[in-house]
Amino acid sequence: MTNKNPHLLLPKGLIVSCQAAPDSPLHNPEIIAAMAQASINQGAVAVRIDTPSHIHAVRQRIYQPIIGLWKQQIPGYEVYITPRFSDAKAIAEAGADIIAIDATSRERPEGETLTSLITKIHQELGKPVMADIDTIEAAKLAEKAGSDIIGTTLYGYTQSTKTATPPGFQLLEEMIKNLETPAICEGGIATPAMAKKAINLGAYAVVVGTDITGIENKVKAYKIEISS
Repeated sequence: MTNKNPHLLLPKGLIVSCQAAPDSPLHNPEIIAAMAQASINQGAVAVRIDTPSHIHAVRQRIYQPIIGLWKQQIPGYEVYITPRFSDAKAIAEAGADIIAIDATSRERPEGETLTSLITKIHQELGKPVMADIDTIEAAKLAEKAGSDIIGTTLYGYTQSTKTATPPGFQLLEEMIKNLETPAICEGGIATPAMAKKAINLGAYAVVVGTDITGIENKVKAYKIEISS
């Protein structure tokens, strides 16, 4: 996939992020796997899954691509999406087809650089990399470092973008204009129309999470609305 032709592994279309907070009753490998299978059954081209145990459970149910990540809170570091090579190795061994990593400019643990991490994933794991970025500058650096696909995942979730609200349509447009690497729109997609807009702008694929699999957030929103 390092030839910048993701269609060899990742079809164009809808990717569903099947995740749940650690304190949620939904944070269970079999429940996540059921969400993933239901998503694939209804036409999702791939799923995005967090943690090795969840990835392993999903792999037992589907053959379609899994974008794997491992959210890790490392003391002293803000990066948390697959911050170390050991995390990437664990999710690759669990069955992930594509490794998602934090590709922002923030400092990484163990002296790793973005380029060295991507290179090790390519060479030692044989896996393509999805770079989760927050700005066009980070996107350009991720492309230079060898990322195979680049997503707007962290737009609005870093110090430099804290005043921004996803989805990052403007960032997406800048990526499509300035990069050769396929762009993925992720974050803040709350309606089918918004997903369609991202595709019309030129996104290779769209990742939707909370609006599809965020049961608790949906219930909370309904409760607030009917109680107001």
